[in-house]
Amino acid sequence: MTDLSRYRNIGIFAHVDAGKTTTTERILKLTGKIHKTGEVHDGEATTDFMEQEQERGITIQSAATSCQWNGHRLNIIDTPGHVDFTIEVYRSLKVLDGGIGVFCGSGGVEPQSETNWRYANDSEVSRVILVNKLDRLGADFYRVVDQIKNVLAATPLVMVLPIGVEDDFVGVVDLLTRKAWVWDNSGLPENYAIQDVPEDMVDLVEEWREKLVETALEQDDDAMEAYLEGEEPSLETLHACIRKGTIALDFFPTYCGSAFKNKGVQLVLNAVVDYLPSPTEVQPQPEVDIEGNETGEFALVDPDRPLRALAFKIMDDRFGALTFTRIYSGKIEKGMTVLNTFTGKTERIGRIVEMHANSRAELSSAQAGDIIALVGLKNTQTGHTLCDPKNPATLEPMVFPDPVISIAIAPKDKGASEKMGIALNKMIQEDPSFRVETDEESGETIIKGMGELHLDIKVDILRRTHGVDVNVGKPQVAYRETITRLVEDSYTHKKQTGGSGQFARIDYIIEPGETGSGFEFESKVTGGNVPREFWPAVDKGFKMCMDEGVLAGFPVLDIKVTLMDGSYHAVDSSAIAYEIAAKAAYRQTMPKAAPQLMEPIMKVDVYTPEDHVGDVIGDLNRRRGMIKSQETGPTNVRVKADAPLSEMFGYIGDLRTMTSGRGQFSMEFSHYMPCPKNVAEAVIKEVMARKAQD
Repeated sequence: MTDLSRYRNIGIFAHVDAGKTTTTERILKLTGKIHKTGEVHDGEATTDFMEQEQERGITIQSAATSCQWNGHRLNIIDTPGHVDFTIEVYRSLKVLDGGIGVFCGSGGVEPQSETNWRYANDSEVSRVILVNKLDRLGADFYRVVDQIKNVLAATPLVMVLPIGVEDDFVGVVDLLTRKAWVWDNSGLPENYAIQDVPEDMVDLVEEWREKLVETALEQDDDAMEAYLEGEEPSLETLHACIRKGTIALDFFPTYCGSAFKNKGVQLVLNAVVDYLPSPTEVQPQPEVDIEGNETGEFALVDPDRPLRALAFKIMDDRFGALTFTRIYSGKIEKGMTVLNTFTGKTERIGRIVEMHANSRAELSSAQAGDIIALVGLKNTQTGHTLCDPKNPATLEPMVFPDPVISIAIAPKDKGASEKMGIALNKMIQEDPSFRVETDEESGETIIKGMGELHLDIKVDILRRTHGVDVNVGKPQVAYRETITRLVEDSYTHKKQTGGSGQFARIDYIIEPGETGSGFEFESKVTGGNVPREFWPAVDKGFKMCMDEGVLAGFPVLDIKVTLMDGSYHAVDSSAIAYEIAAKAAYRQTMPKAAPQLMEPIMKVDVYTPEDHVGDVIGDLNRRRGMIKSQETGPTNVRVKADAPLSEMFGYIGDLRTMTSGRGQFSMEFSHYMPCPKNVAEAVIKEVMARKAQD
């Protein structure tokens, strides 16, 4: 049985381009997992194995791998940095016990670092910090440490100081041991020497070491008391205090280096082993009932307890669907049957594999604390719990944000519709933040995602991976129509063709209905002028016309029709005659009732740094938005507004430009409102032009 205290499940996360993937490559090289490091800019990084990742030099999906360091097993997930793929970071953090937050030495705390830090706080994940790229122009370790305090409202526990900066960066001083680690210019990670602290840094090292010791000893009252009385704490005491405080999220051990130049990575690996928690040291996962309420039970990390595992990612590759799974308690063995509590169905475990990016090693079993992939599960999706059928339980599920942007797509080749449907279905299972809908009005396939890059990548995957070329359109706004005036009118339908004819006369009122009422019909006919059996035909005739308004053919909202009077013919009147009369009456009267175009209004929630609030509010006003409220948080301001959907296309790009990439927003449908006259005229003109083309 494996010793769980020697397990570390960690993720590496940061803003785009801070060096996460490069750091992962160096860790794999140092631990002997790979023998040649691949560079991101050459498209050869081990964990960036998708074509799209290699071309763009960014990470799109999280990749899992594992390695050994100092007798400990490290399960590592390299996550994307781009805001459009934060879903990958969120679901990875959900199953990890610890993390390495990478910050760029010159860029500092960047927007996506804030989002990822917030996710890590929400998931209560312990972290060590690496201030990377200290060989870059403009790198400043001390400035980044200040930003971590001020922007993230976190406490960095500085463990090392850099020796030299930019081109002169040669190594680091370990504050605990007061020893300098200096690398030569060969670029090889193993070519370093441990020396005495450079003379010009002695005072600085003592100053920062004092801060480190005082912060660490706050975890142990007795050691702190002894220290105040002049007794120097032992290294063992300091290690124990730092470990305790890191796991409690009181502070975050902070290191520096240059992953690209192979300097400083060993100390970060030592910190992962020394200070980040093993699976048994983190809060156990709460179990929930069918409604999602906590039961008070927990999935304790123990191989001998009943099985509890969470599927956190589905990936489709040439061997079939892979279900990435974190086992919280119990064991999974080849051939065993497990219960999926979401579907209520059992699944048989076929193959169990340990992933190394896109290559794999077969396993016969896995146990609590492991992160593995299961091959060939049929009905399991992201966030589903796999458990012991005799002892069922559900783990806290994942909550995914709603998409913020949508576009219409259609296959270029008419015969590829079915192929596109199958491909989209696979993509939805892999990525819960990607949605697909069919527009009932236009019949178009609408894809929705977290940003324009997100959807751009999806269209690219459709084309390359699934061989489906698509035309991409711009999304259409779902306008509606209504009326604003009461009109009393009458209509007579008369038709004589040889035998029995058709006759129906109706007197009626059409008026605006209550908001949200849809279509209402009422009859006030007395004395049998329109026999009761024909009332439903009048109702049906008007109702059928509601799908097409008289302004631009959009569906009609909230009108009330009252049948007041009429007349009939004993031979020529029929239900069909009254239905035809009602349809003609609709076309005759609706233009008289001051029809109006209605536009969908979205509830918009914007997060922005404080210094950009004015720009964001000004921009929302230009988009005809109504500001509802403004709340100030520790790191940003939340602005809530109502804005018309037609003005919000492309907003994510504009928001990022305005806020230097730090702004985020979500939006959902709220209600319909009358369209301003100039907007309505432009929409009607566009619709008419489109109809003329068709």
